[in-house]
Amino acid sequence: MTSSVETSSVETSSVETSSAPADIAELPPLTSAPRRLLKHPRLMHYNRLAALVLLANLAFLAASWAPSAETIGYASLVNLALAVVVRQQYVINLFFRLATWAPTSWPLKVRWTLGKVYHFGGLHVGGALAGAVWFLAGAVVVTVEGANAPLITASWILVALLVGIVATALPPFRSRFHDHFEKIHRFGGWTALALFWTHTLLGAQGPLALGVLAVVTFSVALPWLRLRKVDVRIERPSSHVALARFNHGVTPFAGSSTAISRSPLKEWHSFANVPSPGRPGFRLTISRAGDWTGSFIDDAPPKVWVKGITTAGVANIETLFSKVIYVATGSGIGPCLPHLLAAEVPSRLVWATRDPRKTYGDELVDEILAVQPHALVWDTSQHGKPDMVRLAYTAYRDFGAEAVICISNKKLTWQVVHGLERRGIPAYGAIWDS
Repeated sequence: MTSSVETSSVETSSVETSSAPADIAELPPLTSAPRRLLKHPRLMHYNRLAALVLLANLAFLAASWAPSAETIGYASLVNLALAVVVRQQYVINLFFRLATWAPTSWPLKVRWTLGKVYHFGGLHVGGALAGAVWFLAGAVVVTVEGANAPLITASWILVALLVGIVATALPPFRSRFHDHFEKIHRFGGWTALALFWTHTLLGAQGPLALGVLAVVTFSVALPWLRLRKVDVRIERPSSHVALARFNHGVTPFAGSSTAISRSPLKEWHSFANVPSPGRPGFRLTISRAGDWTGSFIDDAPPKVWVKGITTAGVANIETLFSKVIYVATGSGIGPCLPHLLAAEVPSRLVWATRDPRKTYGDELVDEILAVQPHALVWDTSQHGKPDMVRLAYTAYRDFGAEAVICISNKKLTWQVVHGLERRGIPAYGAIWDS
């Protein structure tokens, strides 16, 4: 059975919107059970990378059974360095650049896997867990061997701190108390780094340990060395959305994100950069989604803090494919928009949102339709919530695309990504690991 799709309710005097597909396609059959198992969220590449790091550490332990205190110290330091460095913005951008160098002539299965580059956070998790366990083992060893009291004290203080950081980073705490998680991670991480320096100097470790610590310290400090307070111009198409415009001499690349804050030591929020081709500066689309964004919209600041280096986002993997489908709901249009404007890869947009013109303004909607005249814009205030998996598949089939990129809330993103990948269709979406 197929069901008729309502035509887009978005109208514009300057751009004709295309008709929606005549029929919503039936989803293709599921792939075989073994293939579906590999696409299960619990076996996503993020978790595979974390497991790979842990297995590498187990192999190292097996190869050097009963390692010395010095070996344990190096193993801990290397793992914790991995956990820090893979989160550094330049390293993240390098990961994306390396992964997206593959031409579209490569087999789809290879490009499908390379597109999962944004799961690099699994390396962070694996390194942090392994490093904390190694350091605990090291603290036990130096205590049993009767090392000097300052070294033993520093060791156990650092163990307690690492346990606290790891425990509060677990999903149940992180999702429920995200602001507290962010502060603990930031200030706890800085304190842990200072204690690592103290521990290393007290333990009289060699130049290798000092070199690794220097790299880690520079990696942590670099974004803060780029901290600046800049002017921002806020436009409010509605009480739900603010368009923040910046022009402080920086035009970020399409598909990157910028972290902004009103109180730099308290909390940071990242938003997708929307540069306009051929124009300086960029925009951020900020939707009401909590206390901070609500305050930003209602009490628009004249200046905000900007930190660090613009960082590649998930949709940068689009260049691995000949054609892509962008699926967005609500303010998810923000991260999609720079790619639609740049038009580096042929794409088709499926956007489900409430009363798009009233919510986002005529100017933004017209801008989208100018570059996506065949977009399917589904007005949920008139037609209700659609089956996004079937809409995505219909667009994928009709456009002849190779992949689907979904930018939405966590629940719907997983529905679309998992729903399509179980049917053998490459699909990508944020994994909320920060």
